[in-house]
Amino acid sequence: MAHDGQDLTMTDTALLPDLLTLTGAAVAPVNALVETATAHVRDAVSRDGRVSGAALEADQAMAHGLSWLATYGQSLTQMQAWAERLTADGKFGEMEQLIHQIAFGEYLAQIKGGIPMSQGEIARLSDLGVDGASLETDAISTLIARGNSQAARTRLVELMRDNAGHATFGASGLDEELEMIREQFRRYADERVAPNAHDWHLKDDFIPMEIIEELAEMGVFGLTIPEDFGGLGLSKASMVVVSEELSRGYIGVGSLGTRSEIAAELILAGGTDAQKEQWLPKLSSGEILPTAVFTEPNTGSDLGSLRTRAVKTESGDYEITGNKTWITHAARTHVMTLLARTDPDSTDHRGLSMFLAEKTPGDDENPFPTEGMTGGEIEVLGYRGMKEYELGFDQFKVKGENLLGGVEGQGFKQLMKTFEAARIQTAARAIGVAQNALEVGMQYAEDRKQFGKSLIHFPRVANKLAMMAVEIMVARQLTYFSAWEKDHDQRCDLEAGMAKLLGARVAWAAADNALQIHGGNGFALEYQISRILCDARILNIFEGAAEIQAQVIARRLLG
Repeated sequence: MAHDGQDLTMTDTALLPDLLTLTGAAVAPVNALVETATAHVRDAVSRDGRVSGAALEADQAMAHGLSWLATYGQSLTQMQAWAERLTADGKFGEMEQLIHQIAFGEYLAQIKGGIPMSQGEIARLSDLGVDGASLETDAISTLIARGNSQAARTRLVELMRDNAGHATFGASGLDEELEMIREQFRRYADERVAPNAHDWHLKDDFIPMEIIEELAEMGVFGLTIPEDFGGLGLSKASMVVVSEELSRGYIGVGSLGTRSEIAAELILAGGTDAQKEQWLPKLSSGEILPTAVFTEPNTGSDLGSLRTRAVKTESGDYEITGNKTWITHAARTHVMTLLARTDPDSTDHRGLSMFLAEKTPGDDENPFPTEGMTGGEIEVLGYRGMKEYELGFDQFKVKGENLLGGVEGQGFKQLMKTFEAARIQTAARAIGVAQNALEVGMQYAEDRKQFGKSLIHFPRVANKLAMMAVEIMVARQLTYFSAWEKDHDQRCDLEAGMAKLLGARVAWAAADNALQIHGGNGFALEYQISRILCDARILNIFEGAAEIQAQVIARRLLG
């Protein structure tokens, strides 16, 4: 490789000729393979003509492999759509072409050879009862053989170095309004968040209220709330861009808006007119901060087994008794979207109700001053800026008028309606964390010199950076597509789940590889990549662990 000050050289041509024709020809065979695999898995897990839950669980590896295969199929479909949009707009430059080419070359190769579901689990076509014969086309063979070449990766990193100020290392394909929003929040993250994030993390401090107040002034908490309720009435895509850029600065800051987003989704979809009038303007302005109180110590993802109970009193109000855990930002908030069992005779999700439970914000001395409520902090590796808590409720009082929707037994259904938006948001946060890892890793690779040259000139370091940029763009396009579907009132639980599944893996890979580039320094707390790694790790767990997410996708695919 070249030394500092010299151009990175290549021995063969980086870009394939007729790239869009090649990649376009690859999409249909991949999607046909997904359909064939889906049919085979459906047959394998069906009993008496219906998909069996027990069989699906017994064959989890196969079912989850199908989820990953379908996710790759949708990812390549969206990358092709992205490339065609950029071409039509005259923005499909060399960098974008290389990202597109490498993505297809790598993902096609993984589809044929094995898709990594985690570090030790590979989904292979043979596991799904199909083979790769349908992928033996000239276009796919060319892309696998030459798409993700050393020359392509080398050239991509060279272009990334020349465009160090570019927000995404490649055009995102968004419209002008969304790019303006991105630029605004990118500047804010660079000026107000990134310089302080590592200090907040090391000290395990709350994100300062000053930051929260500034975000409120910028409209973050009411971004997608309709104007009639005091919000800005913008798209879910705008929230994705905002979450992405703020999370690039610090995932805790990027997640502040998600709290209000989930609460607003619940109220908009399931609240009464009076509840909408009362709560949405206050959420939008940041006058009140919400927290989601769903998970219990022994239930995890099995929300249907919740034991916290809500008993209706003679006055028509409720008393809540039970325990909750992994409650984010619980101490400083004003209202809890709290899921509890109102039907004591029920044993599944049908007896659950959602409450808008009011509380008094606490401080360090007394985090939970509200009567009937106690709590203790859970010390965590990362994702620290809002803190995590275990909560206990003992006849905690909630007004009867704060039963969401005014009807008992609707809580689980109401919560399900928020999962699309929540998973889109988690995918956006993952992209932001991954982008941060890429930028930090790339800067270190430029600055750190070994054997007379910067680390970025060593092929395996450059290759890591190239693949980070490529996979971030893949996850980004999948996430943007799911947000587009949401904005156009199309069902998007499948695509949102895919975006979350892939985005979380991409964030972890990016953080891990960026730390590897740092070498021993990456293991030192003083370097921010140590924080980014910890922050990235949670993304595969919250809003549905990767295994649960794959199971949900499989169920949806199999119908």
